[in-house]
Amino acid sequence: MLALAVIGAASCSIDEYNPSNANADEVWATPEGFVTAVNGAYSELRSWYGKEDGIFMSETGTDLWFNEPKNLTYARQLTKYEGLSAADGNPNKSGWKLLYSAINVCNAGIDRIGNAGFTDDNERKKREGELRFLRGFYYWHVVETWGGVNLRIHETKDAELTAVRSSVDAFYDQIISDLELAADYLPNDWGAEYSRATKKAALGVLARAYLSRAYYGGANANTYFTKARDIAQSVIDRKGEFKVDLSAKYADLWNSTTNNKKIGQANGEGLFVVSNSTNSALNYDGGVKGGNLLYPVFQTTYYAFPGLINSIDYGYDNSKRLMPTRALLKMYDETMDSRYTGSFQEVWIANKADDPATSADDRYKWNATDVTKYGKDVSVTGDIMEVGKDTALLITKQEVVANEATKPYVIYDLNDIYGADGKIKVTGQSAPYVNLKKYIDLSRTTVSSTVGFNDVVVMRFAEMYMIAAEAEFNLGNLSSAATYINVLRTRAAIKAPVDQTANMQVDAGDITLDFILDEYAREFAGEYRRWFDLKRTRTLLDRVHTYNPDITQIQPFHVLRPVPNTEMTLLLNADEFGQNEGYQ
Repeated sequence: MLALAVIGAASCSIDEYNPSNANADEVWATPEGFVTAVNGAYSELRSWYGKEDGIFMSETGTDLWFNEPKNLTYARQLTKYEGLSAADGNPNKSGWKLLYSAINVCNAGIDRIGNAGFTDDNERKKREGELRFLRGFYYWHVVETWGGVNLRIHETKDAELTAVRSSVDAFYDQIISDLELAADYLPNDWGAEYSRATKKAALGVLARAYLSRAYYGGANANTYFTKARDIAQSVIDRKGEFKVDLSAKYADLWNSTTNNKKIGQANGEGLFVVSNSTNSALNYDGGVKGGNLLYPVFQTTYYAFPGLINSIDYGYDNSKRLMPTRALLKMYDETMDSRYTGSFQEVWIANKADDPATSADDRYKWNATDVTKYGKDVSVTGDIMEVGKDTALLITKQEVVANEATKPYVIYDLNDIYGADGKIKVTGQSAPYVNLKKYIDLSRTTVSSTVGFNDVVVMRFAEMYMIAAEAEFNLGNLSSAATYINVLRTRAAIKAPVDQTANMQVDAGDITLDFILDEYAREFAGEYRRWFDLKRTRTLLDRVHTYNPDITQIQPFHVLRPVPNTEMTLLLNADEFGQNEGYQ
């Protein structure tokens, strides 16, 4: 397609200035120069992982998230399926462009590697392994998002105004072939360059690809489910060799200060991560918009409430986008499962003094105006909040909080935020909701900074247990599925003051597809996967209708996204190529 040609690795324009007069053929003719092709193939990962577009393509329009009340129309094509047929001007368009751009760089490298002058066969294999891994991974996103569209395995150098469709099977044949070769060629680790593709990453994505393909497999479905289970189990069996393991505590995964940069390194939980530098100029898009920009996406408002001001610790709440559904919050039993408090924030401690200009005691005092505004009993008037000590705000999944009016802090319970039917009740710019805290970034330098530095975990070791469990469920091995899930539930169980491990265990009778999907939500909420989980398991419509009643326009054809209009209008054979069903 034309758009792919003009952004391809070897493309150029008459306006470009090239002071070295070098071209791709020359630069990539040496092993040292060829590495720039490989590095370029990684770049667009950072347009998807760590940015809003990828989150909206991967998480929204599902049972777990809806627009937060200030931004009810933001990316509505994906969050509500409202106007998605237009295609352009939303993340669907940019997602298509970035993925095909990255695939073309991979194709260019794979086509040229034989002429790159490698004398070290092991080095050549490692570089080809990276390119094959990335192409397979990118194409997994393409086929799961848009279905059987345009499969290209060679570089697009010039404008091409016609395109043909390939079957989903053809896509998966290529994806699996690429990932299998990558798993054979890639090393176990790259030392300090920990965010390059490795053998464990290739095997992890290969297990995911086999699991996805199984749902298209017909008579071969059990073969693919078996392969998915076996590959996931092989990663589990080889965790010592791969230096990967579950973090001891679930909450440690999201500790921005102590653990984020360790997840992808030796003995961390990451199978594959996108790294970001604390030097923003070194990140993909640099400047004031560089690095990981996820920290405000799930952020609730807190600064407007008594005793609170914006802080790095509590996050940036001026670009909030998404809030959890009532159903997501109810999937957790927070009395036993540490993943709730490990994932969500309910309590904010006072961080604002009453009168910083004149007061030295750092205390907020309840006044009559705020008592009335927040429905407090008059007895609260004059009560103080000590900075760093007293609760200022509670936003909770509890349906009712006892003696709410007499507690000297602002409270929003579940029934304040949602109706019994699950619809969102709160409205306006400062509407509160339980806060997903996985992406809070304590490494930011100022409260209002638009640059984030956290690494993004693309695939965690925990997924191997869920892939194996889902495959076993589909193979009819419910006890085995429960065994895999119980590994994660053992890690998740609250251990003190009462050890809940035994209460967290499940058995064969508990294992249904809905339970597995709930478990995916509990383990991976907000981690770039929910839309794919529901799409893969053919449950998207049912789960949205059941658990996210604010989405009213979803239709059966929404299990695929539309080919962007900018692509279709450039094709001379657009009618032959065809738009995805249901879209204009």
